[in-house]
Amino acid sequence: MSPLSIQKGKAPGARMDASPTRNRADRPHEHNHEGMLFGARTELYFALASGAALAIGWLLEGRAPPPTPLLFYVAAYLFGGFFTAREALDNIRHRQFKIDTLMLVAAAGAAFLNAWAEGALLLFLFSLGHALENWAMGRAKWAIEALGQLAPDKAFVRRGDKIEELPVAALQRGDVVVVRPNERLPADGLVIAGESAVNQAPITGESVPVEKRPAPGPLPDDFAKVPELHRVFAGTINGSGALDVRVARAASESTLARIVRMVAEAEAERSPTQKFTDRFERLFVPVVLVLVGALMLAWTVIDEPFAASFYRAMAVLVAASPCALAISVPSAVLSGIARAARGGVLVKGGGPLETLGTVTAVAFDKTGTLTEGKPKLTDIAPAEGIDEADLLRVAIAIERSSDHPLASAVVRDGGERLGDTEIADAEAVESITGKGVQGRIDGKLVQIGKLGLFLESPAPPPRAVREVAEKLEAEGRTIMVVRRGGDYLGVLGLMDAERPAAAAVLRRLHALGIKQMIMLTGDNQRVADAIAAKIGLTRALGGLMPEDKVSAIKVLDATGVAMVGDGVNDAPALAHASVGIAMGAAGSDVALETADIALMADDLNHLPFAGGLSRQTSAIIRQNLWVSLGVVAFLIPATILGLQIGAAIIFHEGSTLLVVANALRLLNYKETAA
Repeated sequence: MSPLSIQKGKAPGARMDASPTRNRADRPHEHNHEGMLFGARTELYFALASGAALAIGWLLEGRAPPPTPLLFYVAAYLFGGFFTAREALDNIRHRQFKIDTLMLVAAAGAAFLNAWAEGALLLFLFSLGHALENWAMGRAKWAIEALGQLAPDKAFVRRGDKIEELPVAALQRGDVVVVRPNERLPADGLVIAGESAVNQAPITGESVPVEKRPAPGPLPDDFAKVPELHRVFAGTINGSGALDVRVARAASESTLARIVRMVAEAEAERSPTQKFTDRFERLFVPVVLVLVGALMLAWTVIDEPFAASFYRAMAVLVAASPCALAISVPSAVLSGIARAARGGVLVKGGGPLETLGTVTAVAFDKTGTLTEGKPKLTDIAPAEGIDEADLLRVAIAIERSSDHPLASAVVRDGGERLGDTEIADAEAVESITGKGVQGRIDGKLVQIGKLGLFLESPAPPPRAVREVAEKLEAEGRTIMVVRRGGDYLGVLGLMDAERPAAAAVLRRLHALGIKQMIMLTGDNQRVADAIAAKIGLTRALGGLMPEDKVSAIKVLDATGVAMVGDGVNDAPALAHASVGIAMGAAGSDVALETADIALMADDLNHLPFAGGLSRQTSAIIRQNLWVSLGVVAFLIPATILGLQIGAAIIFHEGSTLLVVANALRLLNYKETAA
């Protein structure tokens, strides 16, 4: 098939054009048309010329001197066999004996029998089938290559009071680009001036434009941690307002460029079914050759001339060539990956694409996945004799050194409550894995964490503090107990609202055949159960440490489980699941690298789309295998019993085009309503 033309290391604006890492000899029927007279259409024109020569030769049979039709048949051989011979020689150089070689042997056998017309028909239909196949597969390839064409070639860069036009590939981090209304963004960057709604569908698959505006204060250095309101991606489309954008990444490292590279690499990864068909083909071809050799000797056993035995052997050779089998899985995988990328889902190869379609359980992280990941400080319960402001000052001093969503909520909401109150500096702040955080303020050790952290302490919390914590947990709050030195200052309660789409997404997953939907969280079991009951989870496992999540995944893996998380905190669990799925991966290097499948938008609605596409891909792969193997199973005995080469060729090439056309249906996949 035609190679996927994307080159690693080039920016989208540089118009990437090279094939992925798989050896060309591993791709069935792939031809290089560079330097040919008609470019990519050369093979099609050669095939049509072969057909024309064949038709003229057949029409001249009996109407012109014998050498004349033969000359046209020879011309049909030359035009029809040119690309087939090139591929066969290339395979032989790589010590491979593949379908093109079998076709040449069959055509040569027909010429040996003086059956020039049938040999020419074989090469004509074989080359025409390949040309049409390349065209059809090109649709899937173009769908992927189109990703690389999203970013513009040029960018307008502000230099003082002047604006200069530069190639996108020349942009450097820190450059300020001016993006006019309705133009595509040239680079990943931060909005520093102007307001607009940006269509992010090319990257994230979101259907609604996202508002963008400058940040009121300094932003994190890590682009992935910049709030969505202030960051933009290369290849997205600006709305009605003009924007000034400070470039955060070079063109070659933009989110779009990374997606293009990963999709190109994914196409080269062979799925489990494809590996099976490769093994089958390696065993099947020698068996066919032995069978053909035996059929050539049939004249020594039965009363028929050698020519009849040889003709039958050539017919079987055509019938048994597994062309459709060779292309049935790659065409479906390529189309599925292309459709997923267009919908804002990055699938890293045929393996994850197929595996997701077989899982019966999905495990979810809670914070930021099933919930919005934006918890709010809802309850402040100081211990007896402790001032509320003192409790908040201590908690904020420690938590502002953490980037955990719960810590951010304490700092944000607690700070609003305190107003301009001065906060002391904390020292030696460090995480207590899975349980909380600790540090020192004015030399005193401060610990903030779950109730369980303190129940194990030699000085457990007093009954009043424990009762408040348990009451808040029963109401579905995530609680933080605060202790300074030996004194318990009180309890903070936080709540993270579930995503509005969560319940509907779980229903859609159930309709797809997902039997178990489990939440894995470090929160206490009461909080987990409250959320599970509200959104319709099968069950929830609370109070889990990171290693506990891995253990839970290993138990579930016997049934096939997909793990959905943020790709950062859940990396171990994602790695141990049958399929790891990262949420909100756009712009996040860690999420893109960690997961097998990345949902580019921070939107759960893309999960049923990915699951449905995977199941449809698996179904089409099964259909293609039944067609390709069924046709071979029919043709081998049929040709042994007398089916002519011409009819075998039509069935053979027809089945090849049929499986490719079936695979291309994936490019138009739409999720059906649950």
